[in-house]
Amino acid sequence: MPRTIWSGAISFGLVTVPIHVVSATENHAIRFHQYHLDDMSRVRVRKICEIEDREIPQGEIGKAYEISKDTLIAVTDEELREMPLPTAKAIEIAAFVPAASIDPLQVGDGYYLQADGPVAAKPYKLLRMALERSAKVAIAKYAWSGRERLGMLRVRDDAIVLHAMRWPDEIRSPKELIPDAVEVSDDEIEGAQALIDHMTRDDLEGSEFEDHYTDALAEVIKAKREGHAPPEMPEPASPQGKVVDLMAALEASVKKARTSRGESNADVHELHPKKTTAKKTAAKKTAAKAKRSA
Repeated sequence: MPRTIWSGAISFGLVTVPIHVVSATENHAIRFHQYHLDDMSRVRVRKICEIEDREIPQGEIGKAYEISKDTLIAVTDEELREMPLPTAKAIEIAAFVPAASIDPLQVGDGYYLQADGPVAAKPYKLLRMALERSAKVAIAKYAWSGRERLGMLRVRDDAIVLHAMRWPDEIRSPKELIPDAVEVSDDEIEGAQALIDHMTRDDLEGSEFEDHYTDALAEVIKAKREGHAPPEMPEPASPQGKVVDLMAALEASVKKARTSRGESNADVHELHPKKTTAKKTAAKKTAAKAKRSA
């Protein structure tokens, strides 16, 4: 059972839902420590007081705001918890919006909201079912770790999930990164859409969505522990060179996608056979007309 990160309530109009917040994700990555390679002794980070020149235990460390080099204002964790904000002890829902209106760049880590006991069960289920039927997400404000934050509540299975969000003014504009104006034909767009269709999935199940890096790293560690040479990296595929013909590249990509899904490529010759046929028919009519005129 994951530990409780924060306890409080969801404020939904005049309805209050007591909840516990727990992490919704796990990290399965292999972690390393830092060592001095000459003697393999552990390298650690210590917190040293600049005035007393000694290591400071965590209990003596606090927060302070620097007004100037010589003026610091200490702020305790208790003062942060007791700030006169409605969001200090509650996740306060401010609005409901269509999920599609949320920029994914704003969405951060996810947390499960767990109903705090039998009394909270009914209002929790009420909010979950209302969200589910509305096909909307709730936008809320809450205060954690010394700052007020923006959050999004959505439904996953039978649980309510809170996603941390960035404030709108924290998202940088991409204008300076947009490439110079280029022309893209309708055929090229339709070719890309055909590739999207052939690569479309109903879920993210399958070996291509597994963490192969962690598995490979575990094999390296196992081999070194047993005194064997680490597995060799397979030879990378030879570079295909610069892509000049986008349509040819798209057609080859569609064939590759069909092959990976076990489909036949027998009928994949051109991405737009109808348009090609129309062009050939028009050409034949023009040639016939010219022949009659002669």
